[in-house]
Parts: sequence; structure tokens; C-alpha cells
Amino acid sequence: MVETQREPELHLLADIDPLIHAPARLMVLTYLYVVESVDYVFLMRLTGLTWGNLSTHLARLEEAGYIAIEKEFRGKKPHSMIHLTDRGRKAFHTYKTNLQLVLDGLPDEAGGNG
Repeated sequence: MVETQREPELHLLADIDPLIHAPARLMVLTYLYVVESVDYVFLMRLTGLTWGNLSTHLARLEEAGYIAIEKEFRGKKPHSMIHLTDRGRKAFHTYKTNLQLVLDGLPDEAGGNG
């Protein structure tokens, strides 16, 4: 049996957090990573996600402890603010670092076949 060696940088792909890697959640976390907090409507407009779709993704992130949602009322209207938790910030930073290492380890062109 021939044993194959993996490229050291590529094994990091196996460690990529699948919760973060989903495109919609990656988009949400990317925006939250660079701001202190955002309100629900602003995040919905920014991402282009529907109310229900955004709500589902936020629920998954909240269950994982990556975000916190603070709900209040402004007058008689509900208002929700979303921010990254310390756990979420650390998880996103790890995701970003691992993915960057993988990408930086790839050659600029495939094997030179033309």
C-alpha cells in the first residue's frame, strides 16, 4: 500500500469550520467582523438575504455562540441588534487564517500544462 502525503497547508481545509463556510453565514460574519454591531434590517439589506433566510442563518450562528442578538422595542416596533461574541470573533479569525494559509500555499498557475 502506497502512503500519500498531504501538502501541509491543504490539511487546514479539513479544519475549516463548516458553520462559517456556508456562503450566507460567511457573508454575515464577514460584515459583523468589521463592525461593533448592526441592526437586523440593515444586515438584511446589506446581504440581500430574505427575512426568513437571514433569520435561519442567524439562529444557527447564535446556537453556536458565534453571535448575540439583542432584542428591544423602539416605541412599539421591535428592533434587533446583532454582534459577534468573543467566541465568534475567535472562530472567524481562525477560519480566516486557515483559509489564507491554504490559498497562499497554492501555486499561481496549475502545473504549467497548457
